[in-house]
Amino acid sequence: MTTILEIDLGPLLPAFPEFVAGIVLFGIIWYVLAKKVVPAFEKTYQERSAAIRGGIERAEKAQAEAAAALEEYRAQLAGAREEASSIREDAKAQGAQIIAEMRAKAQEEADRLLAQAKAQIEAERTQVVEQLRGEIGGLATSLAGKIVGESLEDDDRARRTVDRFIADLEANSTERV
Repeated sequence: MTTILEIDLGPLLPAFPEFVAGIVLFGIIWYVLAKKVVPAFEKTYQERSAAIRGGIERAEKAQAEAAAALEEYRAQLAGAREEASSIREDAKAQGAQIIAEMRAKAQEEADRLLAQAKAQIEAERTQVVEQLRGEIGGLATSLAGKIVGESLEDDDRARRTVDRFIADLEANSTERV
């Protein structure tokens, strides 16, 4: 009789000592893999997963910060636009005020120059009238002296005659007007 150990099953079934050695070696390899290699792979997998999760979290955080910075930038830009608009309005108001002040000063200067010119003209007119009175008085005195035939060298008499003559001229000139 042949036993199970002695049965020849062909090339598919190894010999019993090889079979036992294969199982023992498989157990040793499985133990080494389970205790050394698999934990190393697990550790590496965990580290990579953590790194990826951390990277995703950092990216999300950076994206949130970028969105917040963008909103802050937009708010600052809107504030800057409002401030620029108010500065422009202030500048326009100040410009209008300066123009009004300059016009008022120019009008004051023109009024002052006009008053000064009128005063100067009046002074020159008065001076000319006085000068003409003197000249007319002298001419009138000599003419009157020639007409009357007597000398009007007396100052009081001449002054009275000249004053009367000028008064008559002024009266005649106002009647014509």
